[in-house]
Amino acid sequence: MTPKTTLLLGLSMLAMATPAAARECVRSPGAVLELCVSVADGRALYAVTRGGTEVIAPSRLGLAFAGEADPRYTAITSTARSASDTTWEQPWGEQRLIRDKHSELKVTLAGDTPLSQAVGVTFRLFDDGFGFRYDYAGIPAGQAVAVTADHSQFRTVGAYRAWWYEALGVDRDEYLYKESDARRVTLAETPLTLKGDNGLYLSFHEAALVDFPSMLLAGDGAGGYSAWLMPWPDGTLAKKTGPFATPWRTVLVGDSPGALADSRITLNLNEPNKLPDIGQWFKPGKYVGIWWEMHLDKSTWASGPKHGANTANVKHYMDFAAKYGFDGVLVEGWNKGWDGDWTANGDKFSFTEAYPDFDIDAIARYGKAKGVKLIGHNETAGAIENYARQLDGALKLYADHGVSVVKTGYVRPSGTIVDGDGGPQWFAGQYAVRHHLDVVKRAAQYHIAIDTHEPVKDTGLRRTWPNWVSREGARGQEFNAWGNPTNPPEHMTILPFTRLLGGPMDFTPGIFDIARGGKELTRRVQSTLATQLAEYVVVYSPIQMAADLPENYEARPDAFRFIRDVPTDWETSKTLQGAIGDYVVVARQARGGGDWYLGAIGDEEARDLSQPLSFLAPGKRYEAQIYADAPGADYRTNPEALAIGKRIVTRADTLPLALAPGGGAAIRFKLLD
Repeated sequence: MTPKTTLLLGLSMLAMATPAAARECVRSPGAVLELCVSVADGRALYAVTRGGTEVIAPSRLGLAFAGEADPRYTAITSTARSASDTTWEQPWGEQRLIRDKHSELKVTLAGDTPLSQAVGVTFRLFDDGFGFRYDYAGIPAGQAVAVTADHSQFRTVGAYRAWWYEALGVDRDEYLYKESDARRVTLAETPLTLKGDNGLYLSFHEAALVDFPSMLLAGDGAGGYSAWLMPWPDGTLAKKTGPFATPWRTVLVGDSPGALADSRITLNLNEPNKLPDIGQWFKPGKYVGIWWEMHLDKSTWASGPKHGANTANVKHYMDFAAKYGFDGVLVEGWNKGWDGDWTANGDKFSFTEAYPDFDIDAIARYGKAKGVKLIGHNETAGAIENYARQLDGALKLYADHGVSVVKTGYVRPSGTIVDGDGGPQWFAGQYAVRHHLDVVKRAAQYHIAIDTHEPVKDTGLRRTWPNWVSREGARGQEFNAWGNPTNPPEHMTILPFTRLLGGPMDFTPGIFDIARGGKELTRRVQSTLATQLAEYVVVYSPIQMAADLPENYEARPDAFRFIRDVPTDWETSKTLQGAIGDYVVVARQARGGGDWYLGAIGDEEARDLSQPLSFLAPGKRYEAQIYADAPGADYRTNPEALAIGKRIVTRADTLPLALAPGGGAAIRFKLLD
């Protein structure tokens, strides 16, 4: 939708012919942050203070290119300042109206190499963080260049703890986070989140990742981090033609974990919506699917007597979806290519040929009569070129059968994907970044939304391409079926302040058969039933799966009621309290309605929280429908014990939240008057 400008301050001052400067500064709109850029000893540097206290010490800027020495910078030759305060509306999201209030400083740096003679750097400061990007507008149109280094640095000041995982050589972003002294970080995926002894919280990431390699952060052992870009096989980081601009490098700065979670900087640094009609063909919603039963070995992706994606089984799930108000049914394993070691033979997948026991025509007709859509699935096994060749045919097949959402997958056994020449590529290098966005753009032509698993990380492109509705990009529910170990309770209290800072996650919550017949703890879900309900609020996605088997939901209709009620599209969202790795409490208001929903999740320790309800509307009464851990609940010994109750509340009330070990709470606040 077209952004609505509510206020514009300090119209851009065009660069003027002024003497070269050595230092320029800009403050955020509320004067919370100040950033200064300078040139000294041949280096371009920036530094950031908050309330007069240094947060980022002088840190390097700029890129280096093949065929040139590292540039030496001599001066800031021009500046332009502006300030903007606008409000824009998301077609769907965790918050309908987004305010974009920032100060901007654009500088031109003079360097001593041909490609660095006039390097533009744009800084945007918000009160809760900042971003910067490079603009190489001086490179002639069509001139090919090869980026060999990104010198962007982030030198923190003071002692910090970090939540991260080792990112060197990983095949996808599906690893457990660890907490350590921030100086112990070697190479980390972003968002990289830090907690300081000074009371500050920082998170480093990027926005608008388009036609550039994904950025990791390399630690220097002293609290500083440098950009590390996923390279091409020949060692080149990025292959570009002039002129070009880079993605934004971003830093969130807050005095609580919730301040990071509720920041909208990543979205604001992306371009506006290119699909103004998306509301006519994509609606947020909930789905079920033939998926969890495969992880439990009740059925298989491969053809044969246990093949799950058969016509009768799909109709069974569609009956269940129609009965309980779900929008769609995800079907994995319907297409040829799953037999044998499919992870090593991605080039054998067909995306238009079905196994004989899957009648897509009959299924589409059946679903249409029931008001339930088929959700498509394309697993590539990392064989990108094979998928790209068939993409239009696959999308047309889906569009012809009323499919409006497709889940894609990029499982790779070796840590790489394969390009058209059979060469290895990083899973989020420039080659993969180009491919993923190309899929999204081409899907939009067929009015299809994309949910990417094993993806390139989310950097807010859902604003520009709102048919990119969700991604995986972290350890999801599937690891609770066969991981060894499965996700520990603290995992769900870390995600809101790390992975989820990037954007929506298709975590696939809602497992009710937690004990699974007494299965070993580290080979099953490590949470209580109340936590499984709370995940629908805490883990944001516009498409949410009820991941368990239909019979397990029908065995617990009392708990299933919350999944049926909870929306997936929100008017506003608030992170009410939290401690990274310990607990989190999130509240969201239904879009277009007065009801609120709350989710609370804790780690392996029992915890008593007190939650004021001041987020509720003044002068209104609500029925709080509370789904909580029952006395004696424990993720290790009694995970399915659930207490359900009701009480009348107003914004003047405070609710106690007693979280069992591995426990949680889910509450619907139903507006009464």
